Amino acid sequence: MAKATKKQALGRGLSALLKDPENDIQSASDKNADKVVGNIVELDITTIEVNPFQPRSYFNDEALSELATSIKELGVIQPITVRKLDFNKYQLVSGERRFRASKLINLQTIPAYIRIANDQESLEMALVENIQRQDLDPIEIALSYQRLIDEIELTQEKLSDRVGKKRSTIANYLRLLKLDPIIQTGIRDGFLSMGHGRTLVNIEKKEDQIALYEKIVGQSLSVRETEKAVKAYQNGSSTTAKKPKSNAPAFITKEISNFSEHLSVKVDIKHTTGNKGKITIPFTSKEEFERIKKIITGE
Repeated sequence: MAKATKKQALGRGLSALLKDPENDIQSASDKNADKVVGNIVELDITTIEVNPFQPRSYFNDEALSELATSIKELGVIQPITVRKLDFNKYQLVSGERRFRASKLINLQTIPAYIRIANDQESLEMALVENIQRQDLDPIEIALSYQRLIDEIELTQEKLSDRVGKKRSTIANYLRLLKLDPIIQTGIRDGFLSMGHGRTLVNIEKKEDQIALYEKIVGQSLSVRETEKAVKAYQNGSSTTAKKPKSNAPAFITKEISNFSEHLSVKVDIKHTTGNKGKITIPFTSKEEFERIKKIITGE
């Protein structure tokens, strides 16, 4: 108990030090900077502003309320991290959920680690800190990686060292940003997994990506089933590309797209001689077979 009291007293002493305008600390070389930087200080919540570099754009209200209740009962167990902007003015680097939850229950002060950093360092700290979190969705992580590459000018190799992830892992996340925004939203909302997204990236045309995305959601396709569907699409596309212009009668060419749209699969119609031919309807699972059968037979 004595140790805790001593630590709290130290925090109050540092708070008073930070409120002394004649000895304002602006850099790591300033007097008393070593007493402040890296220590836990109780800061007035009103002196802290949110971080514009925060990669997270959505905060669940229910989860924040639960965290606020926990903080009300137990206090802020893990201090937030801030950087000093000006005299008695700070900016969040990490811990925005704790900060928001504390404001919900009208806390006057919050424990914080103080850093002295420029904008680029603050951006990097915020992004790397958030990437390490477990509750970010794959698109948020991909966007954070992309910002580190673009704004901090890191290569994938250097980024791999900074965040402790394999370069191949980073590349897989970044590839998700090639997906149509509608599909990215589907991943963020939990309709698709990262595995589905990685598979869909192999389809270049955005309209075809969306068509298969709708099929995945509508039929609850697994990642393996999605892989098969993408492979079937690619085989169909490459075969079509190599074919000479079709000499099929107009009644075939006019209706083939209607067949595909009605069945939600890529239907192939091969014309032989006269008005003869063959219709091929692909399927990738028993469930899809049953679905197509029901459409055709009505049973």
